[in-house]
Amino acid sequence: MDYLNGSLPVWGVVVLVISSLYIYTASVISTRFPALQNKRICLLIAHPDDEAMFFAPTVLALARPEAGNHVKILCLSSGDADGLGETRKKELAKSGMVLGLRSADDVFVVEKPEFRDSITTTWDASKIAALMCSTFAPNLAKSRKADTAPAASIDVLITFDSGGVSSHPNHISLFHGAKKFVAELVAGKPGWKPPVDLYTLTSVPMIRKYSAFLDLPATLASWAFGADKRDKKRPGGLVFVNGPGGHGSFTTAWKAMTTAHKSQMVWFRYGWISLSRYMYMNDLRLENKAS
Repeated sequence: MDYLNGSLPVWGVVVLVISSLYIYTASVISTRFPALQNKRICLLIAHPDDEAMFFAPTVLALARPEAGNHVKILCLSSGDADGLGETRKKELAKSGMVLGLRSADDVFVVEKPEFRDSITTTWDASKIAALMCSTFAPNLAKSRKADTAPAASIDVLITFDSGGVSSHPNHISLFHGAKKFVAELVAGKPGWKPPVDLYTLTSVPMIRKYSAFLDLPATLASWAFGADKRDKKRPGGLVFVNGPGGHGSFTTAWKAMTTAHKSQMVWFRYGWISLSRYMYMNDLRLENKAS
């Protein structure tokens, strides 16, 4: 008992030091690390609440007014598996506003039978790509016939990587559909650079996923050794970390879940928003590096 009592101050100091380092590092990252500015950005998600549970640090950072970006969210289902589709669409719009989007009109939800919310269904990558082509590159067919540069109404597309963070087949489908969309933009035009940069959210092992802000050293190491940082206008990797207070904070990320996505706040969600490192930090990788 005496040992435990004597060790408590030590653990208190450790927690204080780690917390202080986290706060300092978050401020450094927000001001000195590579970022995206003055871009038209689309976050592609599968279900309402993906933007808050997985991408909150990214949206909070990119939607800051001083960044000059125009961020939109495209969700390929209303999350209607439990019959709450209409409720969840409204919750997504509310969450987008909490996270800093310019307008609720910047949130779009697709409802098609081929994109049914299901933990056992893989969505067709070709259908995802076709939807995105018609949405963001409606003149693609004409540009293929003419000797003109491919064009799109967005500059950056952000979505899940091949692991889907949680291995959800809908998430993984977005990765394959997004890659196919970017490839379609330059199909038949060898040598042309795609007009859209595709960034994907890095999936991490289980122990890191639930280590909250303690995952910061591993995240920074992965970024430092795994991302090409030579092109500052088109960085090969991005890191976004929520600070302790203000708009771009983990409390704002929590608010996006607890006040906007009320229909989803069952007991285990509180564990996620407390322990998930995705509520505190995101690291993204540029997929079309060679282009």
